This record gives sequence, structure tokens and C-alpha cells, in this order.
Amino acid sequence: MTETYDVLIIGAGLSGIGAACHLAMDAPRQRVGILERRQVIGGTWDLFRYPGVRSDSDMFSFGFRFRPWNELKVLADGPSIRQYVNDTARQFGIDKKIRFGLKSTKAEWSSDTQMWTVTALEEATGQVKTFRARFLIGATGYYNYDQGYLPTFPGVERFKGLRIHPQFWPENLDYSGKRVVVIGSGATAVTIVPSMSDKAGHITMLQRSPTYIFSVPGYDKLSAVLKTFLPEKWVFGLARKRNIVLQRFIYKAAKRWPARVRKLLLDGVKKQLGPNADMTHFTPRYMPWDERLCAVPDSDLFNAIRDGKASVVTDKIETFDETGIQLASGKHLDADIIITATGLQIQVLGGMELRVDGQVRSPAKLMTYKGTLLQDMPNMGFIIGYTNAPWTLKADLASSYIARLLNHMDAAKLAVATPRAPAGVLSQDESILGSLGSGYVQRGASVLPRQGHDLPWRVLHHYEKDSKMLADAPIDDGLLEFTAPRSAQSTALPETMAA
Repeated sequence: MTETYDVLIIGAGLSGIGAACHLAMDAPRQRVGILERRQVIGGTWDLFRYPGVRSDSDMFSFGFRFRPWNELKVLADGPSIRQYVNDTARQFGIDKKIRFGLKSTKAEWSSDTQMWTVTALEEATGQVKTFRARFLIGATGYYNYDQGYLPTFPGVERFKGLRIHPQFWPENLDYSGKRVVVIGSGATAVTIVPSMSDKAGHITMLQRSPTYIFSVPGYDKLSAVLKTFLPEKWVFGLARKRNIVLQRFIYKAAKRWPARVRKLLLDGVKKQLGPNADMTHFTPRYMPWDERLCAVPDSDLFNAIRDGKASVVTDKIETFDETGIQLASGKHLDADIIITATGLQIQVLGGMELRVDGQVRSPAKLMTYKGTLLQDMPNMGFIIGYTNAPWTLKADLASSYIARLLNHMDAAKLAVATPRAPAGVLSQDESILGSLGSGYVQRGASVLPRQGHDLPWRVLHHYEKDSKMLADAPIDDGLLEFTAPRSAQSTALPETMAA
């Protein structure tokens, strides 16, 4: 029997749970269902289990707007974030709306019924199930859960030790006294290196080129003091506002005065490592925020290097061999364990196929409308967070906007909303993440939705402007094509449908 909903959300991670909570608060009459491929809530924060896994944004602004983070740890560990998402789902009754173990493979829109039909594979049994919904929300993130990015390394089959990709970390791995090499210099690598350094014999971060790394306090001392005489709600609300403003200031400063911000960041590294530090390993070839910055709590990476437990090597891999990695410089890195922290594999909507009235629609050929809907796709939301600020800031805005849109449609007795772009708006060569030069973004640019030249087809990655556009601007702006119900019968939903 096909289950039918007003709104069907694909994904029960941070974005999907957030969207369902916004609908519960702002559009409570909508009957919502969630399909989740994994057996648990959490998405990214359940999948990644490598040592030290944590947020790379401060939790006061990374937490949901409607349920602020209320701990003093600034960069929270993965299990704490996973618990936070689970607790949020339970608090709003969202956990009861999730169907687990279902991989959504196809979504088809019918203009005749004005409904989406989603086909999902129950991976444990091989059964195929179908679901219908008036509105569809993709909340799957933007990378492939089945495989991370792994370059082709010469001689990799010769290596006699253990090779691990962080996306698939083995349980109970014993690395005590082992020689470990971590390939990469992004957020995952700078997290793993200090986390493993105490037990490993020695750990080396092998990078092709340096990344900007800066230290942030692991504990919010100011909020701790304020808690002694102010209500907690005020304290954590103030911390959130403060950090959002601070992050925006740093990003704007990096774009306006790149040389000054670059010097500030590099001076900070030099101060942490000491006067004898080899800064060639920490001096990127690009300017700040051309790629994401990497934050480390309480200088943990720099401390591990300064104490001799970890080291950084900047070089190219010539070949793997039986005992480690031979570098282009002639140096050899001996290794018992090699960790390939080489990045993500971009994937849109979890690889789900989209069809509209029988015709395949590729997101890579469509623009996003207000960064939240997809061009020419009826009744479909698409949640992608920020790249230059905490993900959840944008996810919150997008989810709240979708709730506004649904309320507008219901009040006006409208069945369908479809973004329609004027001719000549599309920017063919730029994806929605085009502002970043990161390797995984460049590799995946061809599968991501496109940018437009002008608003609302251009993705701003600008919290203040997005807030006005998504929260305050009129829903009916002349670019959304609205369609009335074909008949009362075609859009009516069964009274017995599960909430």
C-alpha cells in the first residue's frame, strides 16, 4: 500500500530533522514523512566515526536556531552532535515520522495528479516501496555515502600495512605505537592527527599543499562567566549572535583585505609553533576563504607537532611500496597505517533519479531559486547549507521558507509552485558552490546545480541578505508559477494517513 503525505523529506540528518521541526512549528497542518537510508538518525554525524570527529564550526551558530546549543564546548565531538540531533527529533516528535532503511532511488512528478511518487529500496530485504507526496524536500547533503574520494595512487596494492579511508573507519582499531601517515590537509586530517598522536608511535600529515589552520578556544569562558548571573537562554542566545557576527566579519575581511588576513593567520601559526617552525608547511598558495579555513581547538594540532608526536610533510607521492610511501623528493615515509583523508565524492540527492511527467531532469542543468527550490521542478525543496559559515544557518532559513511557501499555497488554495527563470539568466560554468576552490568542489562541479547571473538564481552564501530574501520578501514575486488544484479529489489526502 502506497503511503501518502503532504510533505516527504529525504534524509534524517541535520538538514532533514531541521526541516521537519520547522514544519512542525510553522506549518503544523502538513502531514510529514521522512525516508532515511540508514537505520538511525544523524546522517553525517552517524556515518563518520574516525578519532576526534567534530564540527568545524562553532556549535552556538551550528546548532538549530529554534533549539540553541547549550553547552560550553565550542567545537563539539561527533557523538555529542549526534545526540543533539536525536534529542531534537524526539523533542518535536519527528522520530516517529521516520521510515528507516530505505534508499530513495527515483522521484517522479505527475502533473495529472499534482503529486510526487518516490520509489525506495528497502536494502535489508530487497523490497521496493512507493510513497506519494504533494511536496518533496531533498535533505541528503551533497556527498556520496557509499564512497569517499580516493585518488589513484601508484603502487597502492604493494603496501603491506593497513589502509583506511576516514569515511569507513574500522571499529576498535588499535594503533598504539604504530607509525601512521595521514594523506590530506583538510578538516578531517587536522582532526585525526592530534587525536591519534598520543597513542600512535608517530603520526605524519602528508600534504600536497598547505591549508590555512587557526586555533579557537575549545571552551567558551565568556559564556561560562555570564552563566553565573544571567539566564542560560540569554547567554547561549548572545553567544550565537556574537559568533554569527564574528564569522561574517572574518569572511568579509578576508575578501576585502586578503593580504592582511593572510598575515594574521600565518602569524598565529608561527606563534603556536615557535620561532623555529618551518612555515612552508603552513603557507597556502591561495588567499583566505578561496577554500574553507580549518579550525582546531586549543591549538591541539600545533601542540602535537611542537611536542614531536606529529609532523607535517609537504611533497608529492611517487609511489606506495611495501613499507610506506616513496615521495617525489626522494624521502621515504615508513608506515604501518596509511589514512587517506582525501576528501568527499560529490553526489546530489543521494543519487536519486528525478522525472517530471516522464522526462528525466538533471539537477546539474538546473539553477536553484533562492538557494532553496530547483528551477522548473514543481513542489520541490533542496536544502544545501553554507560553505563560508555554519551549514545550519542556511538550512534553517531554507526550511523556514518552505514552511512559509506551503502556508501561502494553502491559504490561497494553490496546489503547485514551480520556479520559472527568464531566458539568459543561467551561468553555465558555475555551480552553486563555485565560490570555493576546494578539490572536492571542483571535482563535483559537473553534478551540482548551476548558478544564475542574478538573484534569486544566484547563491549568495550571505546570511544577512539570505535572511531578508527568505524570511521577509513576498512569496509571490512573479518568478514562482502557481497552479490551482486540478480537482478536489486529485489533491485530497486520505484521512487515515499517518502523521
